[in-house]
Amino acid sequence: MLASMPPRLLNRPLLPRRHRDDAAGPAGAGRWSGLRDRVPGLRRKGRDEESGPRRRSRLRRWLRRIALGCVVLWVVVTAGSFVYNAVTDGRAAPPRGLSYVQAADVRTRYQEWGTAGSPVVLVHGAFEDVDTWSRLAPLLARDHRVYALDLTGDGYSERRGPYTVDHFTRQLLGFLDAMHLGGAHPLLVGHSSGAAVVTEAALRAPARIGGVMLLDGDALDTGAGPPSALKYVLLPPYRTTLLRIGLGIDGIIRSFYDAQCGPACPRLDAAGVDQWRRPLRVAGAEGALWSMLGEGVPGLPADQVARLAAVPVPKSVVFGSDDDVFSKQTPQETARRVGAPAPTLIPGARHLTMISSPGTVAAAVEQLAGRIAAAPPAG
Repeated sequence: MLASMPPRLLNRPLLPRRHRDDAAGPAGAGRWSGLRDRVPGLRRKGRDEESGPRRRSRLRRWLRRIALGCVVLWVVVTAGSFVYNAVTDGRAAPPRGLSYVQAADVRTRYQEWGTAGSPVVLVHGAFEDVDTWSRLAPLLARDHRVYALDLTGDGYSERRGPYTVDHFTRQLLGFLDAMHLGGAHPLLVGHSSGAAVVTEAALRAPARIGGVMLLDGDALDTGAGPPSALKYVLLPPYRTTLLRIGLGIDGIIRSFYDAQCGPACPRLDAAGVDQWRRPLRVAGAEGALWSMLGEGVPGLPADQVARLAAVPVPKSVVFGSDDDVFSKQTPQETARRVGAPAPTLIPGARHLTMISSPGTVAAAVEQLAGRIAAAPPAG
């Protein structure tokens, strides 16, 4: 076919001149360049190669800005924390008129009610104190001499570590000596983690103890407490700042109280909030608190608690039926473990039964006291 075409047609360019000029000239280059920009397949390879370094450069700039912002924020927060802690560093004073006695190596705050009858010694749990018993103790004082002490680390007793069951037990036994109760065979009532303390006291000195009540506590070392990683997060000065801010909010204290005590408990007024807050503001309280959180909730190994079953003193177990700190099986398991009769369950009560149901707890204490009176002292 090409051979039959006239020579002049064969020698003619395939594109008209204007198209050749557009393609070859500067204007043509611009048009083709625009077309390449609009059609992805025709884009220049060099531009794509240049976009990668530009993006990486922008990313590095943003990362530097973010890092600088974090450093500035850390400096501001840290400085603010130090300033806040310095401004709020005034310590609360203990209430006036408190009674103290030297119990082992601890200057111990205590209170007593009643002037006649067999002795009952009340031992509180973690983050509680003598005032926790203010609704129960007067009821017991009708027929008993009632004593309560602040374990070291809580309340207004001297802060002296370590905050362990061993140290608490030495303080309790020292308190019995100081109050001349060693030969009176007192009934020991231990609430929550205090159950481990009265259990250990009965194991160490069974001849000095009349009976043991585990109130809202199984005496076990369950490993409960904050996660160990928390100590790497709550570092000074931030933990001090957070604690003081939290303690300053009445609603936080009331919410913890309501959750543990339940609807049957009296509502906390301003004096009630101060009763729970002030012990955490006295000198030495913050250091003791962090130390106790590091130790975890005091308790004993299960096999050691089970040794209480062989101690020939009357025992009893009392729990709130709605105590969500423990499982539903805990009261029965605890009673079997320590050799006590079937547990007393207080309907509708939660973890602070001595506040929510003082009459029912007092009746349970009276029942145990009757069994102690009928039983010979442990030898």
